[in-house]
Amino acid sequence: MIPAPVLGLGLDAGGSQTRWALADTRGTLLDQGHVAGMSGLQLHSPQGLADLRSAIRALAQSVRSAAQGHSLALYGGFTGLGAQLDKAALLLLLQEQLPVQAQSATLTHDMDIAYRAAFAPGAGYLVYAGTGAISAFIDEAGQEHRAGGRGAVLGDEGGGYWIAREAMAHIWREEDHAPGAWKRSPMAQRLFAAIGGSDWNASRAFVYGSDRGAMGKLALQVAASAHDDPLAHALLLRAGTALGELAHSMIQRFGPRPVTAGGRALLLSPLLEQGMRQALPADIALRTTPDLAAHVTAARLALSI
Repeated sequence: MIPAPVLGLGLDAGGSQTRWALADTRGTLLDQGHVAGMSGLQLHSPQGLADLRSAIRALAQSVRSAAQGHSLALYGGFTGLGAQLDKAALLLLLQEQLPVQAQSATLTHDMDIAYRAAFAPGAGYLVYAGTGAISAFIDEAGQEHRAGGRGAVLGDEGGGYWIAREAMAHIWREEDHAPGAWKRSPMAQRLFAAIGGSDWNASRAFVYGSDRGAMGKLALQVAASAHDDPLAHALLLRAGTALGELAHSMIQRFGPRPVTAGGRALLLSPLLEQGMRQALPADIALRTTPDLAAHVTAARLALSI
């Protein structure tokens, strides 16, 4: 175990935000909060690197008062983090602002901590829907298995970005058929109000100029339209079905186990859970836990390194 003067810092870093938690050696939660999103993908562009440094500085400022001069053991899960060189580069950036020693740090992907917050290894399947969407299984031997999570271009069906993308694509297909059709669509009206304009230039600037997190937040407008726009209702149900299919992929590969659905996209609408249930075998237990508090689990894991 880590000596008592060390606190555990857990990070759950996604495209929209980074949640952090501090725990002591007894596992007691001392403090928690959030800063801007972080991603391993940011390491590969000048602007991304600048944004990453800014988020780490904000993290250090938030943690400093609660840490009160203690050194930190770190367990961090980051979306888009894979290669060992990226992990080393990210650790150096974190060490510039935080009192973390390399031997007390574990940097992994965000699904590792999310799964461990939901299940012990081998106990079930996690479907996580945030900005993106993925299912995960860590078997009894500690081997990780995934389905989905291919990113905005190749997949992420059922996540917030996908919901927003599908909604915007549908709206503009309708505009091609009948210009001005958006005025009869409550969903289109809400989306155009959110992006600041109803012409193609406004949509193009937002869709192709915004980051994944900003795009994903448009799913809130789709959810707000579920009660008065049949297309929004159908899209959210389809998103849930896509999430259920991610879990079904795991069941086909590794056999029946309980499924937990987590992630902030599940807060959008009960239609997502309804769609998941329809896509899963009737005998599979489904639990929906939008907030897995993976950052708190990570803080406690940091102290067991």
